[in-house]
Amino acid sequence: MTGGQIGNVDLVKQLNSAAVYRLIDLQGPISRIQVADVSQLAPASVTKITRQLLERGLIKEVAQQASTGGRRAISLTTESTPFHAIAIRLGRDYIELTIFDLSGKHVASAAHPFVYTDQQALTDGLIGHIRQFIADNQGVMRELVAFGITLPGLIDPENGVVEYMPHIEISQPFPLGTLIRDTFGVSCFVGNDIRGLALAEHYFGASQDCSDSILVSVHHGTGSGIIVNGQVFLGHNRNVGEIGHIQIDPLGDKCQCGNFGCLETVASDPAIIQQVQSRLDQGYPSSLQTLEEVTMPAICEAANKGDELASQALIKVGNHLGKALAMTINLFNPQKIVVAGQITGAKEIVFPAIRRCIETQSLSTFHKDLPIVASELYHQPTIGAFSMIKRAMLNGVLLQRLLED
Repeated sequence: MTGGQIGNVDLVKQLNSAAVYRLIDLQGPISRIQVADVSQLAPASVTKITRQLLERGLIKEVAQQASTGGRRAISLTTESTPFHAIAIRLGRDYIELTIFDLSGKHVASAAHPFVYTDQQALTDGLIGHIRQFIADNQGVMRELVAFGITLPGLIDPENGVVEYMPHIEISQPFPLGTLIRDTFGVSCFVGNDIRGLALAEHYFGASQDCSDSILVSVHHGTGSGIIVNGQVFLGHNRNVGEIGHIQIDPLGDKCQCGNFGCLETVASDPAIIQQVQSRLDQGYPSSLQTLEEVTMPAICEAANKGDELASQALIKVGNHLGKALAMTINLFNPQKIVVAGQITGAKEIVFPAIRRCIETQSLSTFHKDLPIVASELYHQPTIGAFSMIKRAMLNGVLLQRLLED
């Protein structure tokens, strides 16, 4: 029993510190009295927590002119610039690394081809890239407080364990978070790339204005991230929202998951390109015939210029996405749908097709006035990894570790 009580005391301390820090971060400059009022914590507790935060340099005092014209009140705001985090996007054949300060301000970045064929090559290469990146940025690096890593696959973000990757064999378990933490001596948060992007859109991008949203990403595969009440929605094994594996056509192509006709087999970049190329090979007229290589940006550009083959291909994809999203909308009743990927280059063609399917296949009260918007952060590949670090500050997990250093 004693162990449980000690754990509860630590948890209460973490939650209270997080509540104070979160208010200062999201609503600052804010006075201690206002923090106590909004958080409903005792003024003495707020004073104690803010003293700890001040001593650690995580917040600072600023003078605010009183509205009455009298004595200047002292308010609090977060201090972000002395603390740096490294956010990493690990793709199938590349790596991108960015230094952010705690406010999300970009400090430095690098991108490299990174081909890895197994778990050991991934581990060794990742550590090598991180070491080189830190060495290259010694001149700008302040206190390093955390790593964030996003990658494709199934991940237990609570424990930083990679359970599955779509293109290499993973031996169970692969504790990537612990490995990086032990190697570099700072906290590491690991998560799925698409769920990371959904969280980033909620903190910094297209879904800041709502607490419930669904992001669908069309890239090498088709995936989604679901935000419920401001949190990434996760199942009992920490993974949920595999929209790419909703069966669209039982007689369709075999998917990498072993099933047939999954959304991913018709609504991913490779599938779209393959379908367009197949039509071109059959002699269908199109402006794309003149290209050496058919790419998603080229298909989108052709569709925008009225190319019939490209337009029909993208409308078909929009229909498939709309069908899968309608099911998801009926389950989660989101306030907004965010679409990410190069396919948004032809959103005037794709989005109406998505909307038509949603309107015929989901509850009218759920899709009425439901916005469908393009991702604002898709072209910032590491922001999803940083969003996990931001979450760890706001929920107190990383914040408490910094206070205890």
